[in-house]
Amino acid sequence: MQKLVLASNNAGKVKEFQALLAPLHFQVIPQGELGIPSAEEPHHTFVENALAKARHASAASGLPTLADDSGICAHALGGKPGVLSARFAGEPANDRANNQKLIADLSGKSDRGAHYVCALVLVNSVDDPEPLIVQTRWYGQFIDEAKGEHGFGYDPHFLLPELGLTAAQLEPAQKNILSHRGQALRELLTQLQLRA
Repeated sequence: MQKLVLASNNAGKVKEFQALLAPLHFQVIPQGELGIPSAEEPHHTFVENALAKARHASAASGLPTLADDSGICAHALGGKPGVLSARFAGEPANDRANNQKLIADLSGKSDRGAHYVCALVLVNSVDDPEPLIVQTRWYGQFIDEAKGEHGFGYDPHFLLPELGLTAAQLEPAQKNILSHRGQALRELLTQLQLRA
């Protein structure tokens, strides 16, 4: 098993990445288990924030590190909340409050299109000159009524019109196939194989 630090303390993300990476013989270690605090995320793009988080955790652990920065972008709001998705309604981070704020901000808007973004960055060391970087999107619509028991974040309000289900109504294995994170991880693994 190859050790890989995950630069996240988000329990939902940790669970998803452990499930996605276990078959590939990666031992995913959340940074919190190593006493590594969360990195600052001052940037305006998902990629820059993911790279900052990866380098921060790799510097503290001395191990290869995987970081993601992800969020939801509402088309009618010019891409907001974007990189601010986790704390859209302010501190402390709260999924319910974030969803309520997005519902309020979209009130009266006819365009309910939205997409999740996932930027994944893998560094072998803090000064890795060639980090692996991928960014993917998962398209859907944002709905006011929460549906489903799975997932986290905005998932209960993220409707996939082609399935007639929200992300929170998908079984975890199905979500891992379809989601922005699942797409990004498959692309990252393809890059890893090409580099090997």
